[in-house]
Amino acid sequence: MGIRCLRRKIEGPAGEMTVLILAPKTPAKPAPGVLWIHGGGYFLGMAAMIHFSRARALAAKYGAVVISPEYRLAGEAPYPAALKDCYAALLYLKEHAAELGARDDQLFVGGESAGGGLTAALCMYARDRGEVSIAYQMPLYPMLDCRDTDSSRDNHGHVWNTRKNHAGWRKYLGEALYESDAVPAYASPARQTDYTGLPPAYTFVCRGEPFYDETLAYVENLRRAGVEADVDVYPGKTHAFDMLLPWKAASRQAIKTFERHYRHAAEHHRAAQPAGEK
Repeated sequence: MGIRCLRRKIEGPAGEMTVLILAPKTPAKPAPGVLWIHGGGYFLGMAAMIHFSRARALAAKYGAVVISPEYRLAGEAPYPAALKDCYAALLYLKEHAAELGARDDQLFVGGESAGGGLTAALCMYARDRGEVSIAYQMPLYPMLDCRDTDSSRDNHGHVWNTRKNHAGWRKYLGEALYESDAVPAYASPARQTDYTGLPPAYTFVCRGEPFYDETLAYVENLRRAGVEADVDVYPGKTHAFDMLLPWKAASRQAIKTFERHYRHAAEHHRAAQPAGEK
């Protein structure tokens, strides 16, 4: 299935914002609309990372309409800039679903690392505002907790480690909030105390990476709240292993299983938009 890549300017909280759109060249029928959020510790990365992310296959193999926002990085604007930008892109996807060939009752959100953290935060933010319904979330090895966990403390991974994690959170939260005990859940989703009403979820993570503990805790908290949530754990220490080491057996298995969960979600998960908000 061939895909086309479009670059559009949409209205964001700070003015024009670029989004990249991947969609089938010849769509057979309306498909899920996927907002995919790039990683980079909240202060690195770009929307073009979509081309080697899990999201590209969702368009190329399964006909999804995928949007990746060029959200403001923490070096330019700390929290809540990235969250507000991603929310603007989600609203754009909802409002233009028919034009883009997407189903507005199948808006999915996903991303890797910091993009996974923004995925979780966005699901919480959207739930609380009540303007747009998310049908499914895919926060892969998400960066959720600004506090050290057993797996992020004293972690010396060469891709992501304790030092980089502290630097990323410090930049994203800003000095005052980073040193505060009042970090909101929209900034650090592990601070959430109410997981009810959040979308069903799938994620995966490797055992030795910094975000292992917070990923499993997020899934467990969803399950305790009655939300359908699944996680797979793979051996190794490499953060974003599926993107950086795609030839490895664990990566091939992770990719295959991720796509299976996506297909299941595309068949079974829907969330109608709030009345009067289409």
